[in-house]
Amino acid sequence: MLRGIRMYLYDRLVDGVEGVDATTYPVLSGLARGGPTSATRLAAFIGLDRTATTRYASRLESAGLLRRAPDPEDARATRLELTSAARAAVAAMRDTLTQVFDDLLGSWSGPDADQFAAALERYSTQLEMNRS
Repeated sequence: MLRGIRMYLYDRLVDGVEGVDATTYPVLSGLARGGPTSATRLAAFIGLDRTATTRYASRLESAGLLRRAPDPEDARATRLELTSAARAAVAAMRDTLTQVFDDLLGSWSGPDADQFAAALERYSTQLEMNRS
């Protein structure tokens, strides 16, 4: 997806969500999808550099949406974890994403929308397999 389209979508998703903006959204979303992890691993997972990931994580931590804890796999590392407030924010953003898709696909016929959803899922799966 083009960066401009992603930013438009992120802006829609974070509208009204306290402490999250389009730049911090990938960090929050990545932790929600991948679970607690280090900033280095999260950066690789979401496609940002570690410095930016750490900076955005600090902003989310200041907003009460993320906490740092010792990494049980590496005593020298810190693990990033979502707070309960973050999990509630993610749920709200997922509801918004569903609404965005419903709005965009609302004029499509049922079979067209189903075909698009199936193709998008297949495309995403293929990308993930190629990335590994």
